[in-house]
Amino acid sequence: MIIVAGLCWSLAFVVIALSSQLELYGDGAMFSYAVAVRDVWAFHWHNISGRTSVYLLTLLPAETVVAITGNPWAGIVAYGFLFYLAPLAGLAATYAADRSPGRVIFLYACGSTALLCPLIFGFPTEMWLAHAIFWPTLALSHYARSTITGAISVFAAWLLLAFAHEGAFVLLLAVLATLAPRGLRSMPFRRGVAILFVIAILAVTSKILFPPDEYYADAFMRAALHFFDPAIFRVEIVFELLAAIIVYAALLGPISVWLPKRACILALSVLLALLCIYWLRFDHSVHANSRYYMRTALVIATPLLGIMAALAAITREGLVANPLARFRQGLISTPRRMCALASILIAVTLIHVVETAKFVTAWSRYRDAIATLAMSQDSDPALGDPRFVSSRRGPPDLAPLEWFSTIPYLSAILSNFRPNRLVIDPTGNYFWLSCATATHSTERQLVVPSHTRELIRTYSCLHRPAQTRRK
Repeated sequence: MIIVAGLCWSLAFVVIALSSQLELYGDGAMFSYAVAVRDVWAFHWHNISGRTSVYLLTLLPAETVVAITGNPWAGIVAYGFLFYLAPLAGLAATYAADRSPGRVIFLYACGSTALLCPLIFGFPTEMWLAHAIFWPTLALSHYARSTITGAISVFAAWLLLAFAHEGAFVLLLAVLATLAPRGLRSMPFRRGVAILFVIAILAVTSKILFPPDEYYADAFMRAALHFFDPAIFRVEIVFELLAAIIVYAALLGPISVWLPKRACILALSVLLALLCIYWLRFDHSVHANSRYYMRTALVIATPLLGIMAALAAITREGLVANPLARFRQGLISTPRRMCALASILIAVTLIHVVETAKFVTAWSRYRDAIATLAMSQDSDPALGDPRFVSSRRGPPDLAPLEWFSTIPYLSAILSNFRPNRLVIDPTGNYFWLSCATATHSTERQLVVPSHTRELIRTYSCLHRPAQTRRK
């Protein structure tokens, strides 16, 4: 069930994302616009050299597609395809690299994909790629051969993971910790220490060679300080998942006393009925912009699952004693335990399915609303230009879908790069492009109409007039 769930979600991510244009959601709107005008590095990625893997694996190939085809939409679709293909590619690489008994690491990778990835699906956070790279990295670290080819493959995996997101260093430390039980003098552990030392030097060097612009340096510091803020988890999806697990456990206990053979199924049936009542009568939330902040959950939960996977693998190899042997003897019988775990997996999967469906439906409505505003004749000159229109003119119930800093780029793309108006969030206080960078974009010969690039330049120069362009 776990393997099927992981593979089905991995396939669904690609299909749902491309059919719903989720590559345009959140920060993806700005990234997609940068792909369309073939200026991804100058627009933003020089500010985040620590995430170069995402640039090399998704954005640079998409930008190349635009250069070859002369079609900005082809590049945007290529970016979305490559980005949302990552979980499936990661599982395939994990399966190929995993030589543990029963391929237990691949099993945990599927479980992690099914349980964690739907929390952030739709928002283009770089932790999406870091999660996908983590699992084959873990498998290679334990089972790559002690040869030059093996060392190169492990180094390449660690390097890609380290430069996917700054939080990936937590994942690398977890991988190294899982190698310690094999012996501090073992080849895998010593190889991991050496590689981590080299990667740390490369990471520092990249920050020195490609420092972020002054505007972004402060923003990154604020974001880092709030990365592990507990308030991040005060969202409906987290409460819903925790409540489902707690209610199931509370139901399973008393039902097991009266109907021990059917307790598992009965408890699941009652839980699913309660969830349906909640969704139909009481739930009005949309897990949308909060998906971005759930990246913290991946930084915390992914290494924990990785440690559990590695512990299970080396236990099956007989390298260490099973630390849970006595604990498991005190639990309910294996069939009942498996039934309970399967029931929780079903409930969590159903919650993810429903929340994803609600999100995609709301996103489709929001996308249409922004496109309508972009092609309208409405105007809000108070925003700085008669060619601007406020996003507040859209339906208020779609507010959870807003990502204020990228709405202008979204409106430009959804109008097929020919907007009558640039849609602006009047409360926006974060601006991606400096005036110099946006001006340089208008001076180039590109497929994207100069009128659209001029609107972006006007918007950028209103808010970041003194910022210089970084090459």
